[in-house]
Amino acid sequence: MVEVKKLNAEIKEESIFIQKLFEEVSKVIVGQKYVLERMLIGLLADGHILLEGLPGLAKTLAVKTLSKAIEAQYKRIQFTPDLLPADIIGTLIYSPKNDGFVVKKGPVFANIILADEINRAPAKVQSALLEAMQEKQVTIGDTTYDLPKPFLVMATQNPIEQEGTYPLPEAQVDRFMLKLKVEYPSKEDEKIILERMTKKNAEINPVVDLKEIEKAKNLVSRVYVDDKVKNYIVDLVFASRNPKDYGLEDLKNLIAYGGSPRATINLTLAAKAYAFLQGRGYVIPEDIKIIGHDVLRHRILITYEAEADSLTSDDIIDKIFSGVEVP
Repeated sequence: MVEVKKLNAEIKEESIFIQKLFEEVSKVIVGQKYVLERMLIGLLADGHILLEGLPGLAKTLAVKTLSKAIEAQYKRIQFTPDLLPADIIGTLIYSPKNDGFVVKKGPVFANIILADEINRAPAKVQSALLEAMQEKQVTIGDTTYDLPKPFLVMATQNPIEQEGTYPLPEAQVDRFMLKLKVEYPSKEDEKIILERMTKKNAEINPVVDLKEIEKAKNLVSRVYVDDKVKNYIVDLVFASRNPKDYGLEDLKNLIAYGGSPRATINLTLAAKAYAFLQGRGYVIPEDIKIIGHDVLRHRILITYEAEADSLTSDDIIDKIFSGVEVP
C-alpha cells in the first residue's frame, strides 16, 4: 500500500502535462475529447488504434495536431488499390554514385502514422503495415530495421462507400488495441467549428517531448492492478466466450466468437493508461467499463441472428457488463 501511495503521488506530478496537451490541442480541435483521450491511451500503452467514422470529422486533423503538440514525427499514408508494400516500408534502389543498392526507407519510419482508409488497399499492403505494427521492425533486403519509439498507427476506415474496398480480416483487426467510433459533433460544437475553421488556423506549440512520453510510458507500466480487478477483466472476456457460465444464456446464440487473449491483455494495458490520464496509480473497475467498448467492439463477433435483431457488438458488450459481477 505504501508503494501504491508513492506511485500515486509520482503519477499525479508527472501527468500534469496531460491537461496542457489537451489545452494546446483544443486550439484547433473542437470537442473530440474522447478521440484525443484514446489516442493518448494508445500512445502510452503501446497500442494501435482503428478509427471508424464518416469523412470530415477531423480524424486526420486530430492526429496531425497531436503530433505537433508532442513534437513527434508524423507521416500520413493514403491507402489506394494500387499501393505496394514497398510504398509503405521502403525498398532497395540502385545508386549509380555508390555503384550498388541503397535503402530507401518508407513513410512507416515515423512516430505517428496515419493510415488513411486502410481498407482501400489490398491484403498484401495491409499485411505489410500490420507486420510492422506487431513486430515494431521492418526488413528491407537482408537487413532488419527497428521502428522509432514511440510508434503509433492510427488507421481510419469509412463505414460507407464499401465498393472496391478490402475489409480487414478479423485476425488483423484484432491487432488494434482500440476501435473508436467517431460521431458527429453537437450543434454547439459545430458552430464553434464553423467560426474557427473559417479563420486562420491557430499555431500549435509543442508542450511535451518524446522523452517525457517515454517516461510516462514507464510509469503506466507500473500502475497497480489488484487481483480482484484482474479477475474482473478475465471474467468479462470469458463471458464473451461462454456467456452461459455467467447467467447470460440469452447471449449464447448472439455471439459467434468472443474476445481473444489479446482482449484480456489490452483491457489491462488500456485501463492502466486511462488511470494515468486521471492522475491515479491504480486501476478501478470503472476504468474497465469506460474503455471496455473500445477494446472489445472489434473482438466480439456477432451472429446473423443478432444482426437480424438489429443488435451490434456494443449492445452485446452492454449486456456482458450488466451480467458480470463488479468487484
